[in-house]
Amino acid sequence: MNKAELIDMVTKASKLTKKDATAAVEATLDAIKKNTKKGVQLVGFGSFAVAKRKGRMGRNPRTGEEIKIAPSKTVRFRPGAAYKELL
Repeated sequence: MNKAELIDMVTKASKLTKKDATAAVEATLDAIKKNTKKGVQLVGFGSFAVAKRKGRMGRNPRTGEEIKIAPSKTVRFRPGAAYKELL
């Protein structure tokens, strides 16, 4: 599913206009993005949090040369219990 399909589903499920559903989806995604550092927990769906990756040594697959991979941050999603039941 892509964002347009999600907006269409929200439009049908909520009886909102497409414009209002687009605004609602955009606002939700923006709120999640802006608050991920603090941690976002959506009961029944899951939680988003920032995780740190350690720096490590890697290998260039083309040349076989060892390269240093810098530490980085990434977003982790942990599904909630109700979400896991659907899978």
